Amino acid sequence: MHSTCSERSSKPTREPRVQKTLQLCSNVHSNTIKEGCDKQDCNRQDCNISMKSYSGTGHTDEGHSGTKQQETETIQPAVMLAGEIQLPPDKSISHRAALFSAITDPAEGEQILENYSQAADPQSTLSCLRQLGVPIRTEGNNVYIRGVGKTGFRPPAEPLDCGNSGTTMRLLTGLLAASGTPATLIGDESLSARPMRRILAPLRSMGCHLTARDDQFAPIQTAPHDGIHGITYPLPVASAQLKSCLLLAGLYADEPTTILEEHPTRDHTERSLQLPTEQQDGLTRIQSSLATPVPAQSARIPGDFSAAAFWLVAASVSPQKVEDPTSLILPNTGINPSRTALLNLLQDMGAIIHIQNQRLSGREPVADLHVLGGTLSAISPDPSVIPNCIDELPVLMVAMAFAHGRSVIRGAEELRHKETDRLAAMEEVLARAGCTFSMF
Repeated sequence: MHSTCSERSSKPTREPRVQKTLQLCSNVHSNTIKEGCDKQDCNRQDCNISMKSYSGTGHTDEGHSGTKQQETETIQPAVMLAGEIQLPPDKSISHRAALFSAITDPAEGEQILENYSQAADPQSTLSCLRQLGVPIRTEGNNVYIRGVGKTGFRPPAEPLDCGNSGTTMRLLTGLLAASGTPATLIGDESLSARPMRRILAPLRSMGCHLTARDDQFAPIQTAPHDGIHGITYPLPVASAQLKSCLLLAGLYADEPTTILEEHPTRDHTERSLQLPTEQQDGLTRIQSSLATPVPAQSARIPGDFSAAAFWLVAASVSPQKVEDPTSLILPNTGINPSRTALLNLLQDMGAIIHIQNQRLSGREPVADLHVLGGTLSAISPDPSVIPNCIDELPVLMVAMAFAHGRSVIRGAEELRHKETDRLAAMEEVLARAGCTFSMF
């Protein structure tokens, strides 16, 4: 892939019109995205991005003539970044903690999930579990769940509304289909347009009974079955949701279900359920079965690393001045190794990030992150690390825009299958910041 960029004229700019202005970035850069991907069904991992950055002048949206004017906020340059940021609770861990608490044995007692995420997606998970008869109460940010066991779900009277949460729909489909609980799972317009064929086919191969609109979209209906069996399933794409869906279904099969993972993805499910995992022939093998007990889940949810990513990048690209030093602390941040590829990549680029006070919160590693300002250099990450920073790739692109040299990302196709096409969104947003693009 190749991209070109040209520096804007250094002549004085006029007062900007009422339109989008991005003044945070003082570099001019470019980005290319490979063409030819089908947004619905393409499983290719080779969708590539190339970005080049070099020093330039500050810029506005002048030159985008003919665009419709609208009032928007202007981002002004920060003089400095210093202080302590309290991160929101981790959404991925919140989802799983609630789902796994729901299927704990009632003898385990009430599971206490401190600092549970108040975001819409994890709240959708709680709402669906309540409809399934799971006793749940909340006090502030703490959630108390009394498990009903693996087979204790009550068929819901109304469809289970997953909102915009793909995690809720995919993981809950695995549980309901494997347990034979009749239910209908629906979502908003965006979620209803996201393909679910990836989970439907392997679940059916296990003996689950499911139907879906056009055999791939929500609504999804689950139904009783005569028993399911375990499978050995090589993941066709690096997807933690697909992996977790099948591992949860495997909890209902006599024979083990073995997931073969070529490129490691988020391992919150394996950690929380304490599933046996081994490395063999270059693959990660994870197993679940009917004999797998569901351990107690009470824990404090760590700060969301995906939220920390924005602050890590913002501080890393801030010039380190003697008079106004950048020094940002992010306490209680989840540093699960399957999530922190972005942190490692930023350090490879030259970011100064100190990992302090490492400890465990439940079964998840946590630390305080201290990041200082500095100068970044371009990188071209190995495609194998991309699945572990898939949600952070957009903000990594911002860091690359500030780095000296040409950065290349390969294996970013999964970004096209999120709630929006994030590659297209980044192309549009960075273009408004002054980027030029060549696509071929």
